Amino acid sequence: MESFNLQQLTSDMNMNWTPVFAATVCGTGALILFRKWRNNQKIQKKILNARRRRDKSLQRAEQAVQQFKIQNPDFESSSIVSLSLSELTGKLQDGSLQPDAVLHAYMEKALEVNKNLNCSTEILMESVEQLTEINTQSKKGLLYGVPISIKDNVGYKGHDSSCGVVGNLDQPAVMDSVVVTVLKKQGAIPFIKTNIPQGLLSYECSNPIYGQTLNPCNLKKTPGGSSGGEGALIRGGGSILGIGTDIGGSIRIPAAFCGICGFKPTSKRLSGQEISSCVKGQKSVLSSIGPLARDVESVALFMQALLCQDMFTLDPNVPPIPFNQKVYESSEPLRIGYYENDGFQQPSPSMARAFRETKALLESAGHTLVPFPPLRLYEVFFEFAFKGVMADGGRTLYSHLKSGPIDSCLRDQAALLRIPGFIKKLLSVVLKRVSPRLSVSLKAGVGVGSIAELWRQHVNIEEYIDEVIAEWRRLNVDVLLCPMLGPAYNLHYSGRIISALSYTSLYNLLNFPAGTVTVSTVTEEDEAQLSQYTGVYGDVWDKLFVKAVKDGVGLPVSVQCVSLPWQDEMCLRFMREVERLTAKNSPKLTRKHDD
Repeated sequence: MESFNLQQLTSDMNMNWTPVFAATVCGTGALILFRKWRNNQKIQKKILNARRRRDKSLQRAEQAVQQFKIQNPDFESSSIVSLSLSELTGKLQDGSLQPDAVLHAYMEKALEVNKNLNCSTEILMESVEQLTEINTQSKKGLLYGVPISIKDNVGYKGHDSSCGVVGNLDQPAVMDSVVVTVLKKQGAIPFIKTNIPQGLLSYECSNPIYGQTLNPCNLKKTPGGSSGGEGALIRGGGSILGIGTDIGGSIRIPAAFCGICGFKPTSKRLSGQEISSCVKGQKSVLSSIGPLARDVESVALFMQALLCQDMFTLDPNVPPIPFNQKVYESSEPLRIGYYENDGFQQPSPSMARAFRETKALLESAGHTLVPFPPLRLYEVFFEFAFKGVMADGGRTLYSHLKSGPIDSCLRDQAALLRIPGFIKKLLSVVLKRVSPRLSVSLKAGVGVGSIAELWRQHVNIEEYIDEVIAEWRRLNVDVLLCPMLGPAYNLHYSGRIISALSYTSLYNLLNFPAGTVTVSTVTEEDEAQLSQYTGVYGDVWDKLFVKAVKDGVGLPVSVQCVSLPWQDEMCLRFMREVERLTAKNSPKLTRKHDD
């Protein structure tokens, strides 16, 4: 047996370990680089596979349209897609139009629109198979034979709800969402999924999987978000009715930017089951599922169709409140609260002018207008709305974003999410005098510090809602008229200006139904007045806002209509009145919108 040699052991321990250490470090570094490379390869493969699925669905749709044309030589899609929804449903019900002709007409138009705007994530070819089921059904469904577009995050069996993030790819829905199921029961045919921004919490419309969607009114502008693909497709004529979601303006902003109609119902008025999100579990600011369409009548028909026993049975969390047609069709004079400027974000010249013109039309029609400015908006926007969505410091959202490459339109936002909380607090102190709003936003972006603080925030939000409703009652108003963000931004500004969301996010926080109606277009005078725009604070957000909305002549401008919770029909009735008065006063706008 070899004897123990203490001197040799000591000599071995004192040897030069530098080469060994260097080799170990190099090996570890190489391993890390290899793992990063392999992960990047997996990410790129997922993205390429998603794009191939989309492209294959587009090719199959083109083949289906061509085959239908061969079998039906007299087929003409333009005469179908030019019909209003009420005209289309009438012809489908009386048999003068067949569902297969309508589906292929919209499929052809959607393919054409998508080539210019990149608004689709996938054509749902199951829609062609659904025609067989439709033809065996009775024509009792309110949306019998109507093709419908759905936002990417709305669950459809067998298809991804990506939310624009790589981590959600290759996870197809195992069942249809409740809203899709009910729409099918009402005879509707979901036929296309539409594009969104990465992570959904943006009012841009671009992601690293499917790319940038463009505004049909001006290809240099964004269609808005996060339901931007819906706004672009519907305004482009490729869909007559669509489903979006709204957590800070995500239905209303695309509707306004694209010049169509959008409606955010009371949260939970429609089922949210199987609707994907990147901030699930967040309860301070509520999301809603709602329609986008060419006009208010179409939006109302969508709500009427979904608020049925099938919805209430499939999702018992939805209150069994059928659509109140009597309230919607009422023509009684309204008492209308209003504000032209929320005191937080000065409206653009076109926003303010469109609002004043609409207010004048309502007054001349016999309605009563009562000033009703927002209460404590500065505190509410940062401490309740923004801090509520970012309660975890943005960790959940960022965990989704970092599953793949960050889209260029979200780089600023993602950079802020990466900053540690203590540095945000330090920056907040430094910027307090230079840029108060940016300072407060950084502090709010840290999120809440404890469960107790989160509960206090929920209590504060409930008390604020009670405060607003009490003021609503004191003024004895039926509805509220306010400006709507616009016109459409130049590309890549949306992720840099959170302040402008004050006009929309307030009503998600309050959970008040809200909808947009297009009432005007940007004039040369509006554009010229931008040179005098100073904003409320004159800070970086106010300066960026001017750059975002410039070169907007001819773009649509909207107003926003609001009502109390669960009075969705009252909000729609108000929207219908605004639309009627606008059409009467500006027939050229109506004709241009219809085109």
